[in-house]
Amino acid sequence: MIEALAVSRFPVPDLADMPEDIRSRILAVQEKSGFIPNVFLVLAHRPDEFRAFFAYHDALMDKPGNLTKAEREMIVVATSNLNQCQYCVVAHGAILRIRAKDPLIADQVAVNYRKADITDRQKAMLDFAVRVSIEAQKVSESDFAALKAHGFTEEDIWDIAAISAFFGLSNRLANVTSMRPNAEFYSMGRG
Repeated sequence: MIEALAVSRFPVPDLADMPEDIRSRILAVQEKSGFIPNVFLVLAHRPDEFRAFFAYHDALMDKPGNLTKAEREMIVVATSNLNQCQYCVVAHGAILRIRAKDPLIADQVAVNYRKADITDRQKAMLDFAVRVSIEAQKVSESDFAALKAHGFTEEDIWDIAAISAFFGLSNRLANVTSMRPNAEFYSMGRG
C-alpha cells in the first residue's frame, strides 16, 4: 500500500488558523467545487503572497476579452507541461476539459498541442505562449504579426504573454513546494 503523500513540503496551516479573508475564499471554492484545491492550502502558508497571487490570477483568468476561458486554460496547460508542473497540468487540465466541454482536449494540449484538435488560431496562440515561456527574450515583431494574422489584438497578445509568465511563476512554486494535485482533478470533465 502506498502511503499518502503530503500536500506540500512546507507547513500547511489549519483552516481555522487562517486569516478570515483567506478562509472565506477557500470555503467558497470548496462549496463550489466540492473540495479544496491544494494550491489554496499550500499558498495559505504565506497570506500576503496568497492574496497577491490570487488577485493576479483572477485578473488574468476571469477577465472578459477575446480569449475564451477555455483558451486561457489551454495556455496554462501547454506552458505548464513545458515547465514539468504536474499540479498545474492536472488541475488546469481538468478546468480546460470542463470549459471546453471536451474530455480529450487537455491531454492533447498537454502532450503536444501542435497535434491537438484545436484551431489554427489556437495553435498560433500556443506557439506564442510557449515562446514567452522558454525564450521571451526572442519575442519580436514577427511574433506579433503572426498573432495579428489570426485576429489577435495587442491586448490579446498581452493576455497570452501575461498568462504564460504568471504560470511560469506558479509552476516553479508548485514544483519547489512539491504541491500535489488533488485526486478529484483526474476525473473531472471526462464523463
